[in-house]
Amino acid sequence: MRLLRKLYIQVLIAIALAIAFGLLAPHEAVKMRPLGESFIALLKMMLGPIIFCTVVHGVGHIKDFKRLGRLGVKTLLYFEVVSTLAMLTGFAVVNIVRPGDGLHARSMSAGEGAAAAIKAGTSGDFSFTHFLTSIIPHTLVSAFVSGDILPVLFVSLLAGFALATCAKPDWVIFRLIEEAQTVVFKMLGFIMRLSPLGAFGAMAAAVGSYGSVTLLFLLRYVLTYYASTLCFVFIVLGVVAGLAGFSIFRILSLIKEEAILAMGTAASEVAFPRLVSKLEQAGCDEVVVGFVLPAGYSFNIDGACLYMACGVGFIAQATDTPLSLSQQLALLAVMMLTSKGGAGAAGGALVKLAATIQTSRALPLAGVGLLFGIDRVLAIATSTTNVIGNSVAVLVLSKWERMFDKQKFDAHMNRRLTTPVESPPVQASEPRV
Repeated sequence: MRLLRKLYIQVLIAIALAIAFGLLAPHEAVKMRPLGESFIALLKMMLGPIIFCTVVHGVGHIKDFKRLGRLGVKTLLYFEVVSTLAMLTGFAVVNIVRPGDGLHARSMSAGEGAAAAIKAGTSGDFSFTHFLTSIIPHTLVSAFVSGDILPVLFVSLLAGFALATCAKPDWVIFRLIEEAQTVVFKMLGFIMRLSPLGAFGAMAAAVGSYGSVTLLFLLRYVLTYYASTLCFVFIVLGVVAGLAGFSIFRILSLIKEEAILAMGTAASEVAFPRLVSKLEQAGCDEVVVGFVLPAGYSFNIDGACLYMACGVGFIAQATDTPLSLSQQLALLAVMMLTSKGGAGAAGGALVKLAATIQTSRALPLAGVGLLFGIDRVLAIATSTTNVIGNSVAVLVLSKWERMFDKQKFDAHMNRRLTTPVESPPVQASEPRV
C-alpha cells in the first residue's frame, strides 16, 4: 500500500490499464481523449506563472551579470552541440537498420490527406527571422496568453534584469514574488493529483485510435526509433553526464516520475513544472534552473531532433528517394533551424518534420503521411527523451558553472531511496550568484 502512494506508480498503473482498455475496447477508449487533453491543458496553464516567478526571483537577485552572460553563451553552445549529436544518432541508426526498405510507397495515396492537413498547420514563411520575431509578444499580457514558452521567458528576463538593476533589497516586490511562487507550486500540487487520470485518458485514446491499424513496416520503424532514443540517452547523454561527474542512471532515478508522466501523456511540457521544483531540490541553483530549463524546451528538444532525423531517413527509404551523405548533412543544417521551438507538445515534432521537408523539397511532403497514424506512439519516446535531455542539461551546466550543491543532491537522492517523496512546493532561496 505504501508503494501505491507514489505518484509515478499510480501513473504506471493507469498506463497499463489504458493499454488494456484500448486493445479490448478501442471505440470506447477513443472517448477518453478529453481526459488527457484536459490534464495537459491544466499543466500548460501553469507554465507561464512558474517560469515568471522562478526567473524573476532568481535573476532579480543577481549582481554579477557577467556570470549570467557566460551561462547564456555556454547554454546555447551546449544546446547546439547536443541537438546535433541527437540528429547524427538518428541518422546513423535509421541508415543502419533501414526500416523503410521494401515498402516502395511511391504513390503515397494513403498519406495525401494527412500530409495536406499537416501542411496546413505549418508556417509557409518559416525562417530564422520569423522565429526570432515570434519571441517578442505583442503585449506583456499576451506573452502569458499564447502559451508559448519563449515569449514568457523573454518578458521574465526583462523583468528580472529591471529588478536587479533598480530594486533595493527591502522592496516588497521580492516578497510578493516569493509568496506567489509558493502559491503557484501549491496549485501545481493539486493538479498533479490528477496525473494518473490524465495519463489514462491520453494513452487509452492513442491505443484505441492507432493500435489496430499499425502495419508491420511501421512497427519496425517504431522499434528502430525507440532504439535510437535509447542509444542517445545511454551513450550520448551518458557520456555528457559522465564528463560532468554524474551517472546517467542516477539522473534517471532522480527524474523518473517526470519521465513517466511525459511518457504517459506523450507531451514533455507536462513535466516542466515538476522539473523546476525537483532540480532545485536536487542542488541546482534556481538561476540555472530558471534560465536553462525554459530555454531548453525550445532550443534543446533532443527527442524532436531524433524524431526528425529518423523520420527523414525512413521517408527517403520508404519512397525510394535516394539521399547521399551530403544531402543528409544539408538536411541536418535545415533541421538545426526548423527543430527550434514548439516541439514539446504532442504532435509538435511531426509538424516540424513537415516544415523541414517543405523547406528542403528533398523528399515528397506526402511521405509525412506515413507517420501520421503512429505519431502518438513515437511521441511517447520523443517527449520522454526531451525531459531527460533537458534535465541533464540543467545538471551539467549547474556543475560547470559551480552553481551546484553536491551535498544537497546526495541528501535528496538518499531521502528518495528511504521515503516515498512527493515534490513539495519549492522554497525560494537566495541565489549564489
